[in-house]
Amino acid sequence: MSKKYILPPIISVILAVTILLIVRRRKSNKDAPQSEISLHLEWRRISYRELEEATNAFGESNILGSGSFGSVYGGILSDGLNVAVKVFNLQSEQVRAIKSFATESQVLSTIRHRNLIRIIGCCSNTEFKALILEYMPNGSLEKWLYSHNYFLDMLKRLNIAIDVALALEYLHHGHTFPIVHCDLKPSNVLLDEDMVAHVSDFGIAKLFDEGESTAQTNTLATIGYMAPEYGTEGIVSTSGDVYSYGVMLLEMYTRKKPTDEMFSEEMSLKSWVSHSLDVNTITEVVDTNLHGREEENFSKRDQCVSSILALAIECLTDSPTERINMREVVVSLQKIKAIFLAR
Repeated sequence: MSKKYILPPIISVILAVTILLIVRRRKSNKDAPQSEISLHLEWRRISYRELEEATNAFGESNILGSGSFGSVYGGILSDGLNVAVKVFNLQSEQVRAIKSFATESQVLSTIRHRNLIRIIGCCSNTEFKALILEYMPNGSLEKWLYSHNYFLDMLKRLNIAIDVALALEYLHHGHTFPIVHCDLKPSNVLLDEDMVAHVSDFGIAKLFDEGESTAQTNTLATIGYMAPEYGTEGIVSTSGDVYSYGVMLLEMYTRKKPTDEMFSEEMSLKSWVSHSLDVNTITEVVDTNLHGREEENFSKRDQCVSSILALAIECLTDSPTERINMREVVVSLQKIKAIFLAR
């Protein structure tokens, strides 16, 4: 007769606890968004010394851009990878910079989309904080709109508009919980080697909890791009992003900033374009760089621009509850593109 082997009590307890922890961890991973798990695992921890070598000691010649948060430097890591290093300024506004770093890290760890900037790694200690991001060789949309050496034709502008709309659609509707960018503008839209647009800079973004649709904030976004309810009451919602997108869409086709000196309390970028649509004089507001090009298709071009500007005006409805959403924007833009490309 075989003798049964019985585990000592202490070993049985340890084994039971270990099994329980494994089950809980698996359940936790299963419940968490897959993108969040994988992105955390992919993050690289990069030392200050390697970043210093990659950016020529954070030299001025390596600066790609700067803002209230700090500066972005171009660099090449030790493995030859081109990166953009976003260094947060901890000297002048330490509390704001640390909060911005934490917010952007949190958002970028939970998102993954073709039209959103991708994080590669980070470097963080008490005296230095930086995010290492994928490098965008074609710079910002703002550069392409306002530099004399660059030109975006109708189709390129339309493709960029669709790219940004798809990014916002994902943030608002395709994520576990809505994420509001809060500071959409041409300088925060970056272009890769294929001119595909990537939305960047999530330093003041807002992640909603389950069931949330609006939130209150004291952080101001960029003047001219903020929705009315954001600027006056600090109310943040996905509708606020829709408004900012509408302003950017007008800017893309008029090449006029909402803060241009020609605008005042009496006439804004929105009212200027809206009036041109009402009286059918859009050629007077459209970017002059688009005039004289593609003359053989000028009728189709004007129809396309009119549709895009009209869509932008829909995004700029004063009441946030009456604005269209980004799903509707994407559908409309894709229809406009299909008509424009039709022979």
